[in-house]
Amino acid sequence: MPRSKKRSSRGGQHGAVQPFSDEDASIETLSRCSSFSDAMSVAEEGGEAGEETAQEDLQYKLKVFIDSTVDKSAKTRQGALDGLKAAMATRILYEFISDRRMTITDSIERCLKKGKGPEQCAAASLACLLCIQLGSGVESEEVFKTLKPIFKNILLDGAANIQARQACATSLGLCTLVAEDDILDVYATMESFESLFMRSYVKEDGSRPSLNPQTTLLHTNALLSWALLLTICTGSQVKAVTHKHLPKLPRLLENDDVNMRIAAGETIALLFELARDMDPEFEYDDWEPLCDKLNSLATDCNKHRAKTDKRKQRSVFRDVLKAVEERDFQTETIRFSTERMTIDSWVRKRTYDAFREFVGSGMNYHLQANEFIRDVFQLGPPMLVDAATLKSMKISRFERHLYNAAAFKARTKARNKFRDKRVDVGEF
Repeated sequence: MPRSKKRSSRGGQHGAVQPFSDEDASIETLSRCSSFSDAMSVAEEGGEAGEETAQEDLQYKLKVFIDSTVDKSAKTRQGALDGLKAAMATRILYEFISDRRMTITDSIERCLKKGKGPEQCAAASLACLLCIQLGSGVESEEVFKTLKPIFKNILLDGAANIQARQACATSLGLCTLVAEDDILDVYATMESFESLFMRSYVKEDGSRPSLNPQTTLLHTNALLSWALLLTICTGSQVKAVTHKHLPKLPRLLENDDVNMRIAAGETIALLFELARDMDPEFEYDDWEPLCDKLNSLATDCNKHRAKTDKRKQRSVFRDVLKAVEERDFQTETIRFSTERMTIDSWVRKRTYDAFREFVGSGMNYHLQANEFIRDVFQLGPPMLVDAATLKSMKISRFERHLYNAAAFKARTKARNKFRDKRVDVGEF
């Protein structure tokens, strides 16, 4: 079931937007967020005064980005959206954006309705990051209530830009996970996704639909978002979904697109995991043919497929085969700051992958500091680690250089022992 909604007691920060010229806006926008890391380093070196200055500089840049999302220039709007995305992916900005959330939402709505493909994609991603920042509660519900109808309209509109539809398929899934407060609405959104990826199913006469790569990617994104929402469904809904889709999903393993094959495989593993959690004695009628198909994909040597695709596919399907055959999961440990988290199930993996798609390289930071994401993964309240402790844990660049040099020297000596000695041989 969706997590309970709590009204946050955290307050927002108010601040007047400083006036700026069109030229300033362009300069600030094009700089994106490369200066955010510089601001952080300044804060670390300059103590409290440096931190305060960096915070003021960051807030000014964010205000410029927010105002630039309504600029007449599509390039400026695109840069502003990307700047806000980069900031939200690498920072906790709740206090700043809390009271500005509806202003940002209005900008996202405008860009989704009136923008072109790339601008719509950026706006859809920003909507997810905004919900991640606000967490699961009244504030994110308000944002999602405004944007959900627009997402669905673009998603299901065959005449809409295909890249925008792909982005909406991914963003609608995560926003629903974070901000939807009614499980029946979750099911309705899942049906929207089903109406898309089911078009990739093999037809009743045994023929496969002829789809272009962009449409296949749309169906792949819809399938992954559907699987994400499956992780919060009730037992009765999981049972109904398993009965309906598990007999058909294996046919997607024959798809020409490697990403669709992988998405289908991981979704099958997820369904088996959920079904077995409810009923340890769960049995699937076509279990042996499915295992044979998974095994062939795990050892695929078809010459007509790219090497990178085959390598990626074999790695994933070895894990999927273990899940179906042996009920086993290849655990993965995520380390961040002084903590670590174990990905030990397909449910946890699908959820982690969904957040990481939007947060990217900032995932470890959010695992450490974002209260909502920590709640999702049951990590408890954020741990406070002082700067002295972190500094003591880090190795300096000079020490790292000395270590690498010593290791290189030792490695060279070891290899020389095993090399053939060159001996002069006289002429016969």
